[in-house]
Formats: sequence, structure tokens, C-alpha cells
Amino acid sequence: MRNIIRFAMAILLAFGFMAQAESQDLRLIPKEQYVCGAQDTDNYLHLVEGKSVGVVANQTSLIGATHLVDSLVSLGVNVKRIFTPEHGFRGAADAGAKVTDGKDMKTGIEIASLYGKTKKPTDEMLKDIDIMLFYLQDVGVRFYTYISTLTYVMEACAEHDIRVVVLDCPNPNGFYIDGPILRPENTSFVGMHPVPIVYGMTIGEYGKMVNGEGWLKGAVHCELTVVSIPGYDRNAIYELPVKPSPNLPNWESVYLYPSLCLFEGTIVSVGRGTDKPFQIFGHPALRGDYTFTPKSMEGASKPMFEGELCRGLDLTEFAHGYASNTPQLHLEWLIDAYQQLTEKNYLFFKKYFDLLAGDSILKQQIENRKSAEGIRASWVKDLENFRVIRSKYLIY
Repeated sequence: MRNIIRFAMAILLAFGFMAQAESQDLRLIPKEQYVCGAQDTDNYLHLVEGKSVGVVANQTSLIGATHLVDSLVSLGVNVKRIFTPEHGFRGAADAGAKVTDGKDMKTGIEIASLYGKTKKPTDEMLKDIDIMLFYLQDVGVRFYTYISTLTYVMEACAEHDIRVVVLDCPNPNGFYIDGPILRPENTSFVGMHPVPIVYGMTIGEYGKMVNGEGWLKGAVHCELTVVSIPGYDRNAIYELPVKPSPNLPNWESVYLYPSLCLFEGTIVSVGRGTDKPFQIFGHPALRGDYTFTPKSMEGASKPMFEGELCRGLDLTEFAHGYASNTPQLHLEWLIDAYQQLTEKNYLFFKKYFDLLAGDSILKQQIENRKSAEGIRASWVKDLENFRVIRSKYLIY
């Protein structure tokens, strides 16, 4: 009987019915209604009073219109050091660009980069820290590097007996789970743990899972506190009040990011260097009604195909149909682009693709002309196992 049930699940998932059932009441919560754990200061202020505090933060770390660091300083909290991830403290650096140490111009507080010489806080960075606050707006996708920064922060703090307090925030892609599970041979900063591309957890829940599953180096255990989000609705798309990184400017790009970021491991542009990054894709040799010409700009210096006319698709209206779209990775765009360009003798995939996918099987499946439905059906058992692990750490 159990095998029959699993076979039925595979069929349902292959045709998208199971994914649709997960989010049948999916709604969009506008940024004016955005709520995060950081706003409930009474739940964590007592933890930092009288202590030397480290803060992992960037431009998304807001309490209303006030930055977390400014709020803490105004309350008399001793913020000793700011730690900043990919894209920097103000969030203007290109993806992958090194971020340097420095000082915050407003408060004079030292800034230590976790995306420059090191991605893990060093002994020197932590020598005078009693407690670490972590508040970064995640987007719920394995290759978005803020969960990797959290992992290294937890690991370093565990080694120094420093408590980490995660000020939890909504996951704008938290309403579904999909994608291949990361294999150990593809471990990197864009994928550190055996989870699917879209894992359906807040960053606080994810931190609990990293801790509980022994995924920190040496299986060390971090003293972790998660300040929860009042009234969080997992079955919703959250419009973020601040763009989480330069090339995710709006909710549409965040919504499309899990599917379109796989193109970053190919010769296809995802619109970096335009006003619609991660809402469009194209290539000079693709067919498509939509055209764009990338150019250098803040957050996208020297983008792919700079100055060249690209053809492809604009998926903005697709995003606007979120209520009727099946909540899943949309592989059909990737498969179609692969077939078009390989027919013209282009080498489609780059080595980076396997790191984004998390395994080498997805590339092989696309090369073997397997359908999107067939590919998705191959993930069913692994996703079923992940759901069991995930369920142990859910807060909401």
C-alpha cells in the first residue's frame, strides 16, 4: 500500500496538482503590511543590554524606516561591530564582487566584511563580541548566499561560545518546496546543505535546521535564539520593503528568481544591466517577442551581452498571474532555451550550472531531452525525505 501511495504522489507532483494544493489560497502581502521579528524589540532587547553586540546586517535590516543599527544605538545598546554579507552594508555591490571592511559613516561603527578576505568571522572579529544579532532579508532559495553567511556566523559563534539571535523575517518564496537536493560534491557558498533549491522555510527556521541536523563544521552546536514574526503567513508572497540585493528590485523578480537564476549557469542573460533583472531572459540568437540591450549600471558592471541586442521573454505578466500559476520551479523556459541554442551549435551550460542545480543530474536530464514533468517526478522521493527533516524545525 505504501508503494502505491508513493506512486500516486509522484504522478500528482509530476502534473503539478500537489504543488497547487499547497498554495491554493496564495496571496500577495503588500510592503505596507510587512512585519518582521526585528520590530518586536521587547523580545530581544533584554538579551543585548549591557553586552558588547555584533550585528550581521545590510540595507534590508530595517525596523519600519529605521535601520536596526540606528535603533539599537538610540536605545543605548553597545554595538561593537557590524558584519556585512555579499553586496555590502548598503547593498550596492555587484553579485560576486568583494566587499571591503570599513566604517559606517553615520555611526562610526566598524564594519567587517563577510564577503571579502573571509566569509566566516575570524577570531579577531569576534574577540570582543558577547552576543550576535543576525538580521538579513532572505528570499528562500538555496543559492541565495545569506543562508550561507548565517551558517558561517553560527559556526564561528559556536566555536567561541557566543549566542546568535536571528531576527526572523518572511520568506517571499516560502509557499512551496521544489528542486533537486544538493549533493556533497557540489557543495559551495551557493549551496552548503542537502536541501532543495526552494525549501519553504524562514531564515530562522533554516538556522534551527542547520543546528539540529549537525551541519556546522565538526557538528558544533550554536546557542541559537529565533525572534519570531508576528502573524506570519507561510502561504503568501511578501512584497519586500527594500530590495534584498541590487538585481532583485521588486516582488516580481524575487518570485521569478528561483527559476531564472538557473540561467546564470548558462550562456543566457537574465537581464542584469537592464531595469528588469530576473524578470526577463534572452540571448542574441534566441527567438522571442521581447528584446533588450544590457548596459553597465550600479549593481551590474559589465553585464553579459553588454551593448548587444538580446531576444527572449518578459515574464512580468506571468508573475502577476501568481494566484493561478502552479507553485514550482518552471523548467520549461530553461529547456526551450537549451533546445533553441544547441540547435544552433552553442555550448549552453557552464561549469557553474551544477553548483546552482546542486547536482549534475539536472543538466543530464535536459541534455537527454527529458520533459519538465519527467524531471520533476524524479525529485519526489528526495523531496518527501526533506519534508520530514524540515518539519522538525518549523516555527509557524
